[in-house]
Amino acid sequence: MTDIPQNRAAVVTGASTGIGEATVRALRADGWTVFAVARRAERLASLEAETGAVGIPADIADDEDVAALLSRVSEAGGVGTLINIAGGARGADPVGAASTEDWEWMYRVNVLGTMKLTRAFLPMLRSTGEGTVLNLTSTAALAAYEGGGGYNAAKFAQHALTGALRLEEAEHNVRVIEVAPGLVQTEEFALNRLGDRQAAENVYQGVEKPLTAADVADVVRYAVSAPHHVNLDQIVIRPVAQAANHKLIRKS
Repeated sequence: MTDIPQNRAAVVTGASTGIGEATVRALRADGWTVFAVARRAERLASLEAETGAVGIPADIADDEDVAALLSRVSEAGGVGTLINIAGGARGADPVGAASTEDWEWMYRVNVLGTMKLTRAFLPMLRSTGEGTVLNLTSTAALAAYEGGGGYNAAKFAQHALTGALRLEEAEHNVRVIEVAPGLVQTEEFALNRLGDRQAAENVYQGVEKPLTAADVADVVRYAVSAPHHVNLDQIVIRPVAQAANHKLIRKS
């Protein structure tokens, strides 16, 4: 598998929508071999037909699915890069009114899913001699905000996991990158979190040029395509209108 980094092959999770889908498109446009992973098989099939990526339906927090994914990627020649984008938020309740179900879901997909994929693929990434792991976190991982307790907790945990991984894998020449986006307008993120289309639209109301999935995907593409000795430890990306989590410029 020593030729894998030169071949530029990657696993990308969360590939059925949003930043994950955009990342698959960006890498394929650059000639990467991409294994696109998500739960929704029909959306992966469309993406596969459009881009030439290899769609593999899987739940990244399910041990059997992860094992099957690893086996299929290994049989296809393996990868040198793992891009953990799958995740999400549910609810915006204060901690005092927190939904246990929402919190458990967020921890499962953002933290346990990232851990399980990374644990499974690390031996492969180490064996290439120049492996890369990129985790998509959030600015919610860097500063708490009201109504964000569950998502903050999950993303803070994923951020901490990423930092520990970087320390542990440096001796194996595996670089570990964190990309932390701020406000990104995507098809499903706010809708899935709030459960109401009008409430989701209100998140972006009056904001001139929020980030798009393609904006973030371009940063991801650059980070994993840089010469391997260049490690972009943490990249925070926000729209200009968002100076901080608590400062967002809206125009009527």
